[in-house]
Parts: sequence; structure tokens; C-alpha cells
Amino acid sequence: MSRNKVHVYFMPGMAANPSIFKHINLPEAIFETHLLDWFLPEKNMGIEAYAQKMIERIEHPDPVLLGVSFGGMLVQEMANQMPVRKVVVVSSVKSEAELPKRMIFAKYTKVHKLLPTGLVNNMELLAKYAFGETVPKRLALYEEYLSIRDKHYLDWSIDQIVNWRSSGCRADLVHIQGEKDTVFPIRYIKDCIRVKNGTHAMIIHRAKWFNENLPTIILQ
Repeated sequence: MSRNKVHVYFMPGMAANPSIFKHINLPEAIFETHLLDWFLPEKNMGIEAYAQKMIERIEHPDPVLLGVSFGGMLVQEMANQMPVRKVVVVSSVKSEAELPKRMIFAKYTKVHKLLPTGLVNNMELLAKYAFGETVPKRLALYEEYLSIRDKHYLDWSIDQIVNWRSSGCRADLVHIQGEKDTVFPIRYIKDCIRVKNGTHAMIIHRAKWFNENLPTIILQ
């Protein structure tokens, strides 16, 4: 019966669509997975209000929310407004204290507002924003995953990230971070499960690790 299963909702990272989770397979006897995707924010919408709208897409009580990168920030905001079984953040941060210095610098100088987000059809640039890397041989792959290229959405996302203020780390939160993440370097991260050689895009490239470890992480 579906109601006896653990319902896990997956939220992708900035500009990414849910296909980043296509190689994540949880045992169907225990889990039922659901994919969330980004919608365009309304004008002057904060992340709390955006989270409230995203909650309307949650159809099961006490779900597990798993978010990647900016999606990890969003699921924390959602969990502040609804009962959840667990929050899992991947390649993300739990508070503004874990943001790298360049993002804190951007917050105070507003330099992030000068980023050329109008060049959203430049896949190399978008891959740099979203995954922290521009490997030419992977650009075709990233083109599949990075389908949200609206300038307003990108400007909004970057602004929400650099200005994010969390309300503190939750007891029901698990943080999984790659040791080679260049967007949110692990040296700034406290209390996380470390993934050896994991990059910011490890949800794609290290799917085997997640398939082996996520069931236990969620259930423990």
C-alpha cells in the first residue's frame, strides 16, 4: 500500500530539472519517490513564500524532503512550514555561516547583480553557475539537466542564495557533501556525511553511492 511507504520528494538544484535524479533508485518495497521542479517566482517573492507555494505540491503527510544545492536550501525552508519525517540536503549548506567567502562578499557588495545571467543560453556559463564546473565533454550532458534558463528565475535564485538566512540547523536534517565540491567547499561545512571525490554534481556522477547509502540514511 502506498500509504505505508516512505514518501521521498526530490528537489533539484538551481536551473536543473528533476532528470538529475534519474539514476537514483530507492527500493520500491519501502519508498515511493516524487519529483519536484522549479516554477517561476512572482515579483519580489522571498524564499519563504516560494517554499509555501512548493508545499502545495506535497501530497503525503510527513514526507522526506531531499534537496540538492539551492534545492537543499529550499527544502529546509519548506520543512520550517510543514511536518516532515526527515530533511536531506546534498551539495548544499545549512546556514549562511557555511556559504563560501565569495558569496558573503557578493551579499555585501551586490556584485552578484552584475553577473551576466542574460547569457543563459550559454551552456558553459550555466553549467558553471549550477554545477561549479565547465567540462567541455559534459556540456551536452548538462544541457539535458539544465533546462530552466529564464533570466528572472536565475537572477532571483542567485539573490536568494547569497542573502539566505537560515533559522538554524534542524535535528531531523542530514547533510551529504562532496569533498571536491567547488560551489560550497567542504572546508566551510560542519557536521556532514563526506563523500570522497564527490563534486557539486555528485547526485549525477555518484548515483551508485546514493543508491547504496540513501535508504539507510533516510530510515535511521
